[in-house]
Formats: sequence, C-alpha cells, structure tokens
Amino acid sequence: MTIYHFVGIKGSGMSALAQVLHDMKFQVQGSDVEKHFFTQLALEQSGIMILPFQKENIKPGLTIIAGNAFPDTHEEIQEAMKLGLPIVRYHRFLGDFMQNFTSVAITGAHGKTSTTGLLAHVIAGAKPTSYLIGDGTGKGEEGAEYFVFEACEYRRHFLSYFPDYAIMTNIDFDHPDYFANIEDVFSAFQEMAIQVKKGIFAYGDDEQLQKIQAKVPVLFYGFGEENDYQAKNIVKTTNGTSFDVFIRNTFYDSFSIPIFGNHSILNALAVIGLCHYEEINVEIVKEQFTTFHGVKRRFTEKTIGGQILIDDYAHHPTEIKATIDAARQKYPNREIVIVFQPHTFTRTQAFLDGFAESLRLADKTYLCAIFGSARENHGKLTIEDLQDKIAESEIISEEDTSLLNAHHNSVIIFMGAGDVQKFQESYEKQLF
Repeated sequence: MTIYHFVGIKGSGMSALAQVLHDMKFQVQGSDVEKHFFTQLALEQSGIMILPFQKENIKPGLTIIAGNAFPDTHEEIQEAMKLGLPIVRYHRFLGDFMQNFTSVAITGAHGKTSTTGLLAHVIAGAKPTSYLIGDGTGKGEEGAEYFVFEACEYRRHFLSYFPDYAIMTNIDFDHPDYFANIEDVFSAFQEMAIQVKKGIFAYGDDEQLQKIQAKVPVLFYGFGEENDYQAKNIVKTTNGTSFDVFIRNTFYDSFSIPIFGNHSILNALAVIGLCHYEEINVEIVKEQFTTFHGVKRRFTEKTIGGQILIDDYAHHPTEIKATIDAARQKYPNREIVIVFQPHTFTRTQAFLDGFAESLRLADKTYLCAIFGSARENHGKLTIEDLQDKIAESEIISEEDTSLLNAHHNSVIIFMGAGDVQKFQESYEKQLF
C-alpha cells in the first residue's frame, strides 16, 4: 500500500490534495512548520498526521509529494533523494491524478477559489465529484466521475495540467515577482488553453480572454450581448442575487444565488455554462445554488455585538473592489470599514496607486504592516507609502486594535493573503 508523505502539508493546495487521497483510502501523512495555519483544522479532523519538519520523518517505502514552496535543498527532500524514494512535485502529481476523471480546471487572476467551490457544490448534486479548492479543502468521492480543481497560474504551474475543461475567470496582472507584464500573463493562459481537451468557458467581457485561441470550443460568459451565456434582468437584494440567463440570445432559465456582488454572478454563469454543456439537469443546478454557503476566507462573516466582522482573502485592487461591492449590496445601510494587510512588497509596490484607489471606496481604512515574502527584497517601501495616498487612513497594530471599537453597527472587513486573521483574533479577544 502506497504511503504518501507531503512535504509542506499545510499549504492550501497540499492540504486539499492530502484530504482527497485520504478519502480515497490511501495512507497519508505530512510535515510542515510548527506555526498554526487555517488549513490544518480539516487535516486534524480527518486524523491525518502532521509532523514538524525533520529529515527523520523520511523512511523507506514512502512516496514524497513535495510542495512548490520547498526547494530540492530542503532536508526532507534531500533525505528522500538519499533513500532513492519517488519524489513528485504537487502540480505534477495533480496532472497525472486528474486523468482518471472528467476534469475541470478553474483558473484566472481572481475568483478561482469561489468558482471552484461553487462548481464542486453544484456538480456534486448530480454526479459523484471529487474536488480540490485553494482554501485548503478537498474531498475524494468514491466512484467519482468529475474532478473539479483550482489551477494556479503562478510560475506557470498550471501548465502541468491537461484538463478536459477549463474555466478562465479573467486575466489580470498579478504576481509581479514572477510575471513581467500583462502580456506575459496572457502568454501563460494561452499556453494553458492549448492543453484543454474538450472546451473552455471564458469571461467574455475581459479584453485579454477575448484573444484566447484553442483547439477546442471557447464559450464566453458575461454581461455583454455578444457572450454565449449572458446574465440579464439582474435583481440584487440584501439576501442575494437573481438573474435570467440567455444562451446565444435565447432565454434559458432564471437563477438565484445567496451570494453578493457582480463577481458572484459571473462565477455562477461559468458554472451554468459548464453544466449546460455537460447536460446536467438545470433543476439540480438551481437547487444546489440555493444551498451554497461560500468557501473559507472569502467573505466569511461573524456578528459580534452590533458589528459584523468579515474575513476575506482579497489581496489585489480588483479583488478589494469586488469585496466592497458585495458588502455594499448585503449591508447597504452600514459603514464599511477595511483592515487591510498588503501581501508582499513586490505586489504593494506594483499596485500602490491601485490599492489606494480601491481602498478609498470604503468609508474608513486601517492599514497593517506589509506581509513580506522570504523570496523578496524589501527595498525602502513601507506601509506609510500607501497611507499617504488614502485620506484619513490609519495604521493599526496587532497589539492595539481598540481603534475599531469606535465603529458601532459597522461592517469591518479584515482582508489580505498574509496573516491578517491575527488582527481579527486580537480584536475579538479585546472585545471580551
């Protein structure tokens, strides 16, 4: 029996894959740093062993799945090489694994995780479905026909995949530590498109995605008339969103989703398009939409006293705008307060003006020190450079979050891709 050992098991993709293999009755274990990550709870609940990094973890008989963040010089990978064990990188393993199913890769600069979660939830209502979501959740369903997974463009990792279908949510310039410019990002997506085997569903109102060429049909979804799948007659309320879908200008059906913002309509449209193409019963799609409760760290809410606290992963100007848009729809009469922790110095530098423009859409912004990456040179950039561009914004520290007490009856959104949750935890502690 193969025993899989994950080097870096707390990574969001890694922890999800570990859960998939565990559910499929494989023996799974892994190692990581001691620090607590939100991804480890599901692993612990499944009884998957998590060890601290040390070369002694590596023993004969293991198959090593190595996280992308760890170089070949890592002590556990070195030990595995010494013992002659099979070592496979996360994205390579996933590329081979998905060949057993009808696979759907969800990719794009923004919206991957939410769309993957929604599609997995909807298809599972019709057919046995395994899935791997970038919020750290994964499920391996016995006898699964479909495999729905998030495919990341960073360092072109998604070029390890040859999926049956791809959903492309958008192309935007991000990961400035790797991509040179928007053309470089486009070239990665174009390469990916050539590898898709049955069909691509692309956001048609995106000028970059309109240029995508493929060997398979490219079907477009969006708000514009020229899309194959178009959302019209949109009604937004504080309970969610409803809209009609037209397929090539012919009315198809009406849908309601209990989620907010224009980006949520687009995510739903991508799912509707793929399900229509795969001939999944539209009544099941409509029913599954009504029971979708979102994914981790994407507009995750809790109410404490008169305040609503939201945890959100937004870490790019486009995502910040989308999150504020969703909050304004759900809570039109409340003050929207942002606690933002920029993620990486390279991204903060590249999008300084964009961040300022997006954050000015909130009623009040608090800024946390930049969450740096070990891979980058910090330069002279500080959080004050962003503060200077946002009127009346203030710096907040983990040690003192009491400034937030002043915002009675408001919505406070803690956003970022680093460890912004610690600011929310600190604030909640001082409330009690």
